[in-house]
Amino acid sequence: MVGFYDYTVILTYMSVVSAVLGLGFAAGGSPSKAVVCLMVCGFLDMFDGTVARTKKNRTDNEKKFGIQIDSMSDLIAFGVLPVMIAHSLGLEKWYEYMPIALYVLAALIRLAYYNVTEDELQITAGEKRVYYDGLPVTTVGLLIPFLYAFRPMLGESFRYWYLGWLLIIAVLFVVKVKIRKQDKKGMVAIVLLGIIMLAILVSRGQIRTYG
Repeated sequence: MVGFYDYTVILTYMSVVSAVLGLGFAAGGSPSKAVVCLMVCGFLDMFDGTVARTKKNRTDNEKKFGIQIDSMSDLIAFGVLPVMIAHSLGLEKWYEYMPIALYVLAALIRLAYYNVTEDELQITAGEKRVYYDGLPVTTVGLLIPFLYAFRPMLGESFRYWYLGWLLIIAVLFVVKVKIRKQDKKGMVAIVLLGIIMLAILVSRGQIRTYG
């Protein structure tokens, strides 16, 4: 069997499963459930790198495999799933798909660029990343649920707010600005914020009302 099989990629594979479930919910007209799956993907992604680093005897090929598989998982979860959520919100016209396509393209470019620079840092130079160039794609797991919490207030116009939100995020993916990587305290704060947002969605009945 091709590939590398150990516990370091379990969370990444779980993220893929969550993303596929989210795609199914979105295709079935349940965007709220798809957003919850997106949040789960974001949560799992926060800790997959930490888990991978606990294996001290990883070969260079195992490290490269981990980087590639994580990037492909991110493209499904944070690139494709938000697009399916857009579709489930009623963004189906050809001119609406143009900015959506730009979003996916920006995510693809951002992930490929990250792979190149991560390979240079971790394998060639042996350094740890301190700053990201551009907005990490995985932040979508928090940014989209944040906007989604305002759906009841925005009403029918929400889908256009969603479309604009995707465009803003797409620009931030590829603009070369330095964004500091979160430490453990920052990660805990992000997890707590995600839990609060999930509680808001549940308390407002959005998951039941909007599928």
